[in-house]
Amino acid sequence: MERARHGWIAVLVVGVVLTLAVDRALALTRDPNLVPALILLGATTVPAAFLVFVHGRRLPYDIGAGTVAAVAVLGGVIGSTAAAVLEYATRQAFGTLPAACVGLIEEGGKLLVPLGVLLALRQHRSAADGLLLGVAVGAGFAALETMGYAVSTLTNSHDGLTTTLDLLALRGLLSPAGHMAWTGIATAALFAAAGSGWTLRGVARFAAAFAAAVGLHLAWDTTRSLPVIAAVAAGGLVMLAWTARRAAGPEPRRGACGRDPLTR
Repeated sequence: MERARHGWIAVLVVGVVLTLAVDRALALTRDPNLVPALILLGATTVPAAFLVFVHGRRLPYDIGAGTVAAVAVLGGVIGSTAAAVLEYATRQAFGTLPAACVGLIEEGGKLLVPLGVLLALRQHRSAADGLLLGVAVGAGFAALETMGYAVSTLTNSHDGLTTTLDLLALRGLLSPAGHMAWTGIATAALFAAAGSGWTLRGVARFAAAFAAAVGLHLAWDTTRSLPVIAAVAAGGLVMLAWTARRAAGPEPRRGACGRDPLTR
């Protein structure tokens, strides 16, 4: 159990070491064939570590690691593709893409695969499973989005490699407080609503959670102020921890010190 709870440390350490090794090799050889490996590692290390961290918490999960990994990949690909198409269609129809539409489209797109899992695997209808799958989708989406920005920065910036490394580090560190937290919050509420038999109260809670995710996304996208970004990041993580606490059930499984299920 202790190994499972602390497995995220190994994922983080190995990912960081590999990233630094590829970076040094690239600096030494200037071999462009190393760039994809650097971008992949830089974009996925922190999201993967945070996903393993959440998976290792003492929550009543009833879903396998293979399903979680598949959802991370499929959710990221399908969610980002659907969002890109819808954002393009909105821009074509209205000549612009309001920031509010970006949050709404992307948060909705990230729910497609969890909704498919919910319909296909009817036994997995707990808020805990929803939270885990939502964090997985958020990890896949964040990693792919970061890779896209990295490629764009690499090709368009005068100091492409240095700027790309800075971008990978910043977006990687912020990913748990962004897409992963937002989608975890919304998907946990979606699964809880399904588990309640789609009662009015359950649906209302999902609507509120989804609106909160969209609101956090909007606030994140519309500011350049570091204090505001820090406040939005903290808000997302606090809401995710609160969601995990509720997902643990009426009597959360606590350790000797009674700590929160997402933080021990």
